[in-house]
Amino acid sequence: MGNTTKIRFHSLKILTGSDLSRRKLPMMWAENGIPGPVVWITACGHGDEVTGIVIIQELFALIRKYGLLSGSLYAFPIMNPIGFENISRHIPYSDEDLNRAFPGNPSGSLAERIADKIFTTILSKKPNLLIDLHNDWIQSIPYALIDPVEEGGEAYGLAVAYARVSGFATVLDTDLLRRSLSYNLLKREIPALTLELGESYVVNETNVQYGLQAVSAILSHMGMIGSICSKGGYPLPGKLKDALLHYCDKPLCSNSGILRFAVKPGIIVKKGQRVARIYNAYGRLQESIHAPAPALVLGHTETSVAYPGASVMSFGLLE
Repeated sequence: MGNTTKIRFHSLKILTGSDLSRRKLPMMWAENGIPGPVVWITACGHGDEVTGIVIIQELFALIRKYGLLSGSLYAFPIMNPIGFENISRHIPYSDEDLNRAFPGNPSGSLAERIADKIFTTILSKKPNLLIDLHNDWIQSIPYALIDPVEEGGEAYGLAVAYARVSGFATVLDTDLLRRSLSYNLLKREIPALTLELGESYVVNETNVQYGLQAVSAILSHMGMIGSICSKGGYPLPGKLKDALLHYCDKPLCSNSGILRFAVKPGIIVKKGQRVARIYNAYGRLQESIHAPAPALVLGHTETSVAYPGASVMSFGLLE
């Protein structure tokens, strides 16, 4: 039996400019008519986070070649095209964070109107899962992030299970972001998770392969594709495979100076272990930063400028 999967491309109008040009939201989908799960993959909600765009492109190229076994796959590869073109996390016209505008409002701000277009389109397909692709600090490892919800129902449990299938460390966020895309889906009992895929601004091909492998593993687990991605996944320490870590970006700096890191992302540190030091202009030690608990180092800040109240490093706490 040949590959009967059909791949389509479409665009949704999001804005008419003062010169009457239309700004559009690109959309992709693949289906083969065999009933099965419905999955959405979204990327570039923050315009400077570009790795997810390429992961979606590469995934659809593989599906074009090998086909879907069942179900339907939908994608918004660039949710924030205006931010993308301006290399901006936010929507430049209104300086809004699109991922703090869901579920949206058709009569609201620009971000709320775009969010409403995205959210209603996603809901119309009755999805079984959404995977939202993001980027973190430049020096960070890939990991799966789950939004906390006030009452974790079946969708929350499924999101955690799918995150573990990805092969990434599974991390529960500690900030309750009531206006993020994934939170609003979880509140509607639709499983949703975020994959954080390393640095922003540029396409890191290594992180593309990690992300492609992670998404493919989830789709294969759901019976939608076969083993179509041959690249290996992220080398996560075995003891963390089934762990649910808790996100932490503390302790914060108490002094100003030059920041020097003592550990690298991807290693496990002990409670109290020194992870960074701060020196003044004359090379005198001002402060040592220590791990708050046993933890996986997820990433560290993108600069060596320390100042009081600055976040130095992010952890996935093991306890």
